[in-house]
Amino acid sequence: MQKSQLGSSNLFVSKLGLGCMSLGTNEKNAFPILEAALEEGINYFDTADLYDQGKNEQLLGRFFKNNRENIIIATKVGNKWEEGKNGWSWDASKAYIKEQVKTSLKRLGTDYIDLYQLHGGTMKDPIEETIEAFEELKDEGVILYYGISSIRPNVIREYVKRSSIVSVMMQSSILDRRPEEEVLPLLAENNISVVTRGPVAKGLLSPKYRDKLTEKGYLNYSGEELKEVLQTLEQKFLDKRTLTEAAVQYNLAQPAVASIIAGASSVEQLRANANAVNSAPLTAEELAFIQKVSKASVYEAHR
Repeated sequence: MQKSQLGSSNLFVSKLGLGCMSLGTNEKNAFPILEAALEEGINYFDTADLYDQGKNEQLLGRFFKNNRENIIIATKVGNKWEEGKNGWSWDASKAYIKEQVKTSLKRLGTDYIDLYQLHGGTMKDPIEETIEAFEELKDEGVILYYGISSIRPNVIREYVKRSSIVSVMMQSSILDRRPEEEVLPLLAENNISVVTRGPVAKGLLSPKYRDKLTEKGYLNYSGEELKEVLQTLEQKFLDKRTLTEAAVQYNLAQPAVASIIAGASSVEQLRANANAVNSAPLTAEELAFIQKVSKASVYEAHR
C-alpha cells in the first residue's frame, strides 16, 4: 500500500489507517483484523484514551508488543472520564495532558507515541498552555509529533498560527464537503496533512446504502435529496467501481489529505477498505461529476 508523508514530519503513513475504536475489547475478534491490516500494508493505527475507557490502547499494546518499530501509533487526549459516571468532561490543560500521556504510554506498552492528538479543542481552552504541553512532550522524546482532531475552523486556524502540528483529523466525504473551501487549502499551504475520518458517511457511500437511508437524511441533505444523489452516483460508477471506491478516492484526491482513517469490525470489511484505497484514482471527469451532483457547503458554526 502506498504511503504519504505526514505534514513536515518524517512519518510516512499508509493511505489507509485503521480506526481502532470499532475493534472492541475481545482479542479473538480484534487480533485477526489487526493481522489483516498488517498483511494489507497498513502501518497507521489510530486510537484514543477515550475508547473503551483505555482498553483499546491496552489491546493495541498487547498486539504490537513484538512489532512496535514497524508501525505508527496515533492516540488522542483531552476527554476525561468521570469516575463513577457514564460520561466524560473536557480537559485541555497542560497538567492533564502531561499526566495522561503517562497512562497512555503504559497502556500501549511503549515509551513513545508517534502522533499525539488533541481530541477536540475549543476557543475557551488555554491554547498556549495546551501547545506548551505538546512541545514539552516532544522535547522529552515522549511523543514524536502532535496534531489535533477537530472540525472547528476557528480552532484549526489558531493551531496553524501558533503551533507546530503536523496533522489535523477531520470528518470529510462526498456528503460532507465542508472542509474543502477554507480548511483544506489553509492546511495544504502550511504543509499540514489532513487525515480524514468518515469517508463512507456511516455506510451511506457504500453498495448497501439503501439499508442506511432514512427520512431524516444526512447533514444538509434531506432524505429525498440523499436518495437522489446516491442513486446518481451509483449509476455513474456502475461497472467501473463501487460507491465505496469512489468515496475513498474522492478523499484521496484532495491535495492536503495524507491518509484515510476507517474502522473495520471484520476482516472482510478491512480488506474491502484496503481494496478501495488501492483502486484507481478518480479521473478529472469523475471528480468534476461528483462535485457537480453533490453539495458544496461550509461550516456555519465556530467561525
